[in-house]
Amino acid sequence: MTKARKRQLHLGAFFTGAGSNVAAWRHKDTPSDGAVNLRHNIELARIAEDAKFDFAFIADSAYITKSSTPYFLSRFEPLTILSALAAVTDKLGLVGTFTTSFSEPFTTSRQLASLDKLSAGRAGWNAVTSALEDVAKNHSQDKLFSHAERYKIASEYIQIAKGLWDSWEDDAFVRNKESGQYVDLDKLHTLDFKGEYFSVKGPLNMEPSPQGRPILFQAGASEEGRDLAAREADAIFSNSSDPDEARAFYKDVKARAAAYGRNPDELLIFPAITPIIGATPEEAQQKYEQTAAYVDIQLAVKYLSRFFSFFDFSQFPLDEPLPDLGDIGKDSFKSTAEYYKRIAKEENLTLRELALRVATPRGDFVGTAEQIADRIQHLYEIEAVDGFIIYGYVQPEGLRDFAEQVVPILQQRGLFRKEYEGSTLREHLGLSYPVNRHTLARDAKTFQIQGG
Repeated sequence: MTKARKRQLHLGAFFTGAGSNVAAWRHKDTPSDGAVNLRHNIELARIAEDAKFDFAFIADSAYITKSSTPYFLSRFEPLTILSALAAVTDKLGLVGTFTTSFSEPFTTSRQLASLDKLSAGRAGWNAVTSALEDVAKNHSQDKLFSHAERYKIASEYIQIAKGLWDSWEDDAFVRNKESGQYVDLDKLHTLDFKGEYFSVKGPLNMEPSPQGRPILFQAGASEEGRDLAAREADAIFSNSSDPDEARAFYKDVKARAAAYGRNPDELLIFPAITPIIGATPEEAQQKYEQTAAYVDIQLAVKYLSRFFSFFDFSQFPLDEPLPDLGDIGKDSFKSTAEYYKRIAKEENLTLRELALRVATPRGDFVGTAEQIADRIQHLYEIEAVDGFIIYGYVQPEGLRDFAEQVVPILQQRGLFRKEYEGSTLREHLGLSYPVNRHTLARDAKTFQIQGG
């Protein structure tokens, strides 16, 4: 059981090849093939683990076009690279993206349970519903399910995964060489799930890891996404670090978790940020401008189109206010598309302005290490976040600068750990150990028989 402890800031590291800038591969100190460079990913993992980060995070998508931005065109499948990183790290959590719309729950559950066991309890699953229309055509289907139906499928999918991860009680594998007993088969349980979308018999052929089961992350900001996360997730990737918006989101999902009978403290909120650090604010701004210059307008428009199912924006003039985009993007990255449509309308942005803002976001974390630590501390202390995903603007420089300059300040202020306090991702995040449902039922039955 994870023991209670003082609230602590959490940090994850976003591994995305060359960096958050869509043309970061052009930076002189960044491997141009960073997305498929094992040594580069190992270097990032070691930077994160040396700084005592909670986890590394690998995003993914199963569809590209010729108009995709460079680092989407060739990148490692998450399970493969995370398994490799498990072999060269000891404590760092390993979180990967796996779809609930175009994969089988038994396969995904087994893969994640295997990574969890392989890494001694450090695996996490970013459960996504897939938002690009033609992902379906790579999986023998004609079109994407509607946004609402994708979340219904995801809910059933996650229930199955959790059920399969409870196939074996924690102490089922005896492996007693003297008695010859390998396993207690009374502690093996078949799922026999039959739902609207899936039918899965089980049991899973993988025993629990030291953290019981993988940590579940979810990133939906829509009503359906928030509700699913509040009901099932251990952590949420949020999309805002604006204090008012972040606090509103934080309070909303925590309240939803409580309404489901959960402890709100067992649901952690993580926005992604892109720190750019300089000895002075002017130096940090100069770093931003240098990397922003790598992105030309054609690349920026391509990147923007990804959030709208690769909608062809070329029909609009670059330097006139965007027209009303209507329901474009409603079944893609819904909440992100709605956000971009909203700011375009509110600020009367042209296509050029919106595309460059999306492709080269400056954000509020450009400045000195002290300034960035101050902003992190403020958002954490007003309970707008529980932690942050650090997205290096170029890699490895962005992550290394944060690890070497900002993390020590957070440690000095007592906000972030100086050493790992456990070995599993669940322990890093301060989350309770999930008691197997069959063990609970057995204990309840024993309690009744004994007259409790």
